[in-house]
Amino acid sequence: MSRPSSFDDVRAQLGAMLPQLRRFARVITRHAQDADDLVQVAIEKALTHADQWRPESRLDSWMFGIMKNAWIDEIRARSRRARVFAPEEAGLGVGDRSAEDRDTALSVEAAMARLPEEQRLAVALVLIEGLSYKEAAETLAIPVGTLTSRLARGREALQSLLDDGWEAP
Repeated sequence: MSRPSSFDDVRAQLGAMLPQLRRFARVITRHAQDADDLVQVAIEKALTHADQWRPESRLDSWMFGIMKNAWIDEIRARSRRARVFAPEEAGLGVGDRSAEDRDTALSVEAAMARLPEEQRLAVALVLIEGLSYKEAAETLAIPVGTLTSRLARGREALQSLLDDGWEAP
């Protein structure tokens, strides 16, 4: 990803990153509606605090960090409010995917949801979003070795779930 140099560049690149941000938000939140809300909050925070972004760092890594922290804030707020949300409606059903592709995507998504959060985030940042181990570790504020361990355990757990023919409920 190229490095934006001005506020207008940041805004333009954030717009181009929306699919990537939404994909990561779905991994974090496990719910499409929460993911959309999280992306909106993260974009607002990024635009409000664009002066805090360091041009020598990747914009996507910075955004993933904002999203992770915003989600932690939301979880804490929810526990304080003791709110209950309705579960996400089943099925993705949007796009050009064949039935088999949708089934595979649903199986992978459901298997990802069964991973512990630290493994799910590591898998999402490295395998789905394409961040380097170093960038993902910085985004999660953990050592690279810890990220590597979480990623290895996450891959193994996903493979096991998918090989066993586990299907989403």
